[in-house]
Amino acid sequence: MTYSTNLWLFLTLLFGIVIVPGMDMLFVLANALTGGRRAGLAATAGIMAGGAAHTVFGAVGVGLMSTMPPQVVAALLYAGAAYMTWIGMTLLRRSITIETVTGASAASLWVAFRQGALTCLLNPKAYMFILAVYPQFLLPAYGPISLQALIMGAMTVLMQFMVYGGLAVAAGRARDLLVAHPRAIGLIGRGAGALFIVLAAATMVR
Repeated sequence: MTYSTNLWLFLTLLFGIVIVPGMDMLFVLANALTGGRRAGLAATAGIMAGGAAHTVFGAVGVGLMSTMPPQVVAALLYAGAAYMTWIGMTLLRRSITIETVTGASAASLWVAFRQGALTCLLNPKAYMFILAVYPQFLLPAYGPISLQALIMGAMTVLMQFMVYGGLAVAAGRARDLLVAHPRAIGLIGRGAGALFIVLAAATMVR
């Protein structure tokens, strides 16, 4: 298999993992609907930063993590599930008191970015993707691992931007239509929070 074929296959798998609804997508959607387009894009930027960090981890740590005791790997997954639960509870509480605002403040944008990065870094789906997929594509036969990781990282960040950024813009526009109906926005926020908690429970019983 040529390197270009290798990259196309990785891109296909990457699109599949990003497009499937999960905690990253739910977090972007919740921020865009409750805080507007800028908040959704800030959350997207945070997730992109987390995606870049995952690529670095995939390049230098996948071999190490694959040799860790199952208890350590399980602890990481449980940490991600606990954070998902916390985000879900936050959305459940916050959605009840949503106010009509003209835009997100700089502080709230930083919070969205920071929580987006943590959401991505603690996403169990991302770690499963790295452990299952990265070892098949980061191969010495295709050249320096660091260069391969840089290319795959750029692909990951761009894919997240296209999918989650597009969702943030679309949801932000939808929010402009829903802003006159705070009850509807509250229900959406609580629904997103409930989904986070369900995903966390599914992770812990896996």
